[in-house]
Amino acid sequence: MENINYMHEYGSELKSELKNILNYWRAYTVDEVNDGFIGKIDHANIRYGGAEKGAVLNARILWAFSAAYNFEADSVYLIYAERAYQYISQYLTDREYGGIYWSVTYSGEPVDTRKQVYANAFVIYALAEYYKAVNKNEIKQQAISLYNLLVDKSYDIQYTGYFEAFTREWEPIDDLRLSAKDANEKKSMNTHLHVLEAYANLYTIWPDDGLKRQIIGLLKNFSDLIIDSDTFHLQLFFDEKWNRRSSIVSYGHDIEAAWLLLEAAEIIGEEQLITRFQDYAVKMADSALEGIDTADGGLWYEYDPAHGGLVREKHWWVQAEAMVGYLNAWQLTGEWKYAAISIRLWQFVQQHIIDSKNGEWVWGVHADGSLMAHEDKVGIWKCPYHNSRTCIEIHRRIVRSEQMLTPSQLLNG
Repeated sequence: MENINYMHEYGSELKSELKNILNYWRAYTVDEVNDGFIGKIDHANIRYGGAEKGAVLNARILWAFSAAYNFEADSVYLIYAERAYQYISQYLTDREYGGIYWSVTYSGEPVDTRKQVYANAFVIYALAEYYKAVNKNEIKQQAISLYNLLVDKSYDIQYTGYFEAFTREWEPIDDLRLSAKDANEKKSMNTHLHVLEAYANLYTIWPDDGLKRQIIGLLKNFSDLIIDSDTFHLQLFFDEKWNRRSSIVSYGHDIEAAWLLLEAAEIIGEEQLITRFQDYAVKMADSALEGIDTADGGLWYEYDPAHGGLVREKHWWVQAEAMVGYLNAWQLTGEWKYAAISIRLWQFVQQHIIDSKNGEWVWGVHADGSLMAHEDKVGIWKCPYHNSRTCIEIHRRIVRSEQMLTPSQLLNG
């Protein structure tokens, strides 16, 4: 019965951790002076009131509090979801040209007006989740309108897939990068993964045939072009015609995609795709094992053969996604080794990533285990998304497994 007890305790701990994470965001991040949420907080909980406020941050706040409400029905979460929704609607939405700005000033003035498809997708993702919480038709319509805009402006009719970015007016732009570390290429794995994630969530509230075709096309992009058929690692960057433009292996994205791709196939109910991505999910989880540090159970950041090899940093989001990805592999195979990897990742997070003094999760640790203190606790990229989603996913999956499996199956699984 030991394995059963492990899993039940694991799920309970993650349910409690969700409250810890969101209590931090409630306590520290609300901007009472300039509306919305503070754009930057460091690891000492020093608030930078003059920092820019990003679309990705606000969309992920909206998603996290909406998803938490849909998970636990705690009405306090709706207060913060509504605050994020109003901020996106009032300050980050371009009413002249459509779409979502990348960022605004601390006071809400547009500062980076480019239309990054990734950020627009996250707003769709968040709006769909918020609609489930409040059931207001105008929110659904906003998500649908933004979806239609992305298909119209950024879908590549000739070669399929989505272009990365545009000017405010949705014209071609020279710098397509999502961040400074990314390659300046027309298409990326990361954008396609989160467009797919957004569309799949939208489909749960709007099962439109055209949307389903888009999801199927994105899954085909992954199976045919993005997942390496030999290594089952993801390829990260491509030119317009889907020629590969990078050799970097991102372990966190490998394991995140392993479960998100399958989830999308399940949402649209395509049995052939479900079977295909069940197989891929396990193979991709196995490939990502190359990045597991057997000394402490954490997952390294990436492998860059062209520039120095293994990057031994361990980032918060990588650990969070790996926890779900390996639990998913256990559910698919019944092999306990995958559940054990997920549990050990959680133990690593408890020991090295959760900030027991100042709250929330730190960005990550260096190879020697020291804090990546120069990174944000709250920022353009540091949001309550990966870790809160992991808490919800782990608890739900364990409860579902406990309901479906007999004690002997859990013990042997």
